[in-house]
Amino acid sequence: LNIDKKYLIVLVGPTASDKTKLSIDIANLYDAEILSADSRQFYKELEVGTAKPNKVELSKAKHHFINNLSIHDNYSVGKYKTEVDSVLMNYFKKNNYAVLVGGSGLFVDVVCNGIDDIPKVPNELRNKVREYYKTNGLNYIQNLLKQYDKKHYNVIDLSNPQRILRALEVCIYTKKPFSSFLIKKQQKNNFHLIKIGLNPPREILYENINSRVDSMIKNGLIDEALNLVDFKNLNSLQTVGYKELFDFFDNKISEKEAIDLIKRNTKKYAKKQMTWFKRDRDIKWFEKIDNSIF
Repeated sequence: LNIDKKYLIVLVGPTASDKTKLSIDIANLYDAEILSADSRQFYKELEVGTAKPNKVELSKAKHHFINNLSIHDNYSVGKYKTEVDSVLMNYFKKNNYAVLVGGSGLFVDVVCNGIDDIPKVPNELRNKVREYYKTNGLNYIQNLLKQYDKKHYNVIDLSNPQRILRALEVCIYTKKPFSSFLIKKQQKNNFHLIKIGLNPPREILYENINSRVDSMIKNGLIDEALNLVDFKNLNSLQTVGYKELFDFFDNKISEKEAIDLIKRNTKKYAKKQMTWFKRDRDIKWFEKIDNSIF
């Protein structure tokens, strides 16, 4: 490959920052295809609650890694990395530009920088840590992680117990913070990286989030979650927009409380996303879509 002519345009930012529209504009401008790095959008059963590109948007540019999995599939960031590498290797044989877009910082990270060398934990300890969770609940393991590794606690998606448990088991086994293993060997890519970030003013972002959640409810999110309630313990469903509605179905909270919680938790998630992305000094940030980006 002639690396001098190959570019991966990486577009990141918090949820509801209008990344989808900009990614399609960039793809059309450079005759490029789009690779999603939003782990929630991989699952074909999660339609309304993940704000996937709609059919019209999908028709404007070819997309990869959207609706490519079932919620029942066993998937990992390592497998994603392998699949993206394969797609890009073939794609760049005939094309010069591709767009990577998403809000899942870990998935963006592995494409750009490679995978961290994290120690393997014995099954006995893994099972013990999972028992902590089953016995004591989500808040307990969140607080435990905060004690062991505050740095990772500040960037991780705290609504995802599997991510917390993975970090905890490594902390306990190695007696070191999980974040200390997140220092990658520099990966040599067969393409240049151009990193762009969208970060609207907070009041606009929060307005977008409130509006998006209201639209999701109007477009059938409650029915979608109801159809998935039998699978609520799957890792793929430990996510904002679904777990709050599962609590509503269990009569733990009212419908209004669930909707308000979705809005509040989405804002918390957006804050976590920005904490993650702000660590990367190579990202050029914009408050809104601007011709100067191009």
